[in-house]
Amino acid sequence: MKVLITGAAGFIGSHLAEALRAAGHAVVGLDCVTDYYAPFQKQRNLDALRSAGITVRNEDLAEHDLAEAVAGAEVVYHLAAQPGISAHVPFEHYLRNNVIATERLLRALEESPALKLLVNVSTSSVYGRYATASEDAVPAPTSHYGVTKLAAEQACLARQRERGFPACSIRLFSVYGPRERPEKLFPRLIRAILEERPFPLYEGSAAHRRSFTFVGDAVAGLAAAAERAATLPGEIINIGSDEEFSTGDGIALVEELLGARVRIEPRPKRPGDQLLTKATIDRARDLLGFDPRTRFREGLAAEIAWVRALLAAEAVAAE
Repeated sequence: MKVLITGAAGFIGSHLAEALRAAGHAVVGLDCVTDYYAPFQKQRNLDALRSAGITVRNEDLAEHDLAEAVAGAEVVYHLAAQPGISAHVPFEHYLRNNVIATERLLRALEESPALKLLVNVSTSSVYGRYATASEDAVPAPTSHYGVTKLAAEQACLARQRERGFPACSIRLFSVYGPRERPEKLFPRLIRAILEERPFPLYEGSAAHRRSFTFVGDAVAGLAAAAERAATLPGEIINIGSDEEFSTGDGIALVEELLGARVRIEPRPKRPGDQLLTKATIDRARDLLGFDPRTRFREGLAAEIAWVRALLAAEAVAAE
């Protein structure tokens, strides 16, 4: 099967591309490789993909002609997006990279007769402050990210409802692990401890609770969609852990695994943040055979090992 993955140089996209290639699929990645974060890290991801025999096209969904990129693709995973809830990212960036880019991808795919399924990769942020209910809950996003990801999701599903376009949407919950973006909680925390620097923590966030989901489990759920393409159009599916831990729990576990304490540097409360996520995954179990298996300690240990390796590679590159 030919699979196209947008955002293939990113955290989840790169893992998904490798998993699908290992399963025997012909995989093409698409990524415009912005400088939003760590070009060195993205380049390492790209090198890994090319070593696995995966073609990666450097194209911008919001600007380039996508006809050639989508040609022949039977399953498309749409992960490319403007991520995060940073107050420093203008709304226009979210609009361009989440809504306009998705609409242009959809238009290109409408002209592609090979398409069996578009998997729009969405987020628990569409639920808002409390993401604990089933997929049938009314979304109530509280951030520009959540608002525009919900708009992108509905752009896909509107076509499915109106025209029978083969699209579904999978909402991911707090994915962590190797290759995670450097501004996320655990990469920042692990680096701070290893480099003996203070760790900035938003007011109140230590008490926030999350369905921390290991990237390998999330990828297994996403990859299963390719094998069930005929049954998924129109579906919205949560993928996450059905266990929850506080941010404080995660900090304490990383400290335990590293055998060192971090010095907290308090920061003002961040607007738009989620207070509680706990994934309801009955639908994912039924439709995808999804079964998260990675324990929190095991996943964090894998991320620590990856951060150590990344720091070593950065040091060599700086010489």
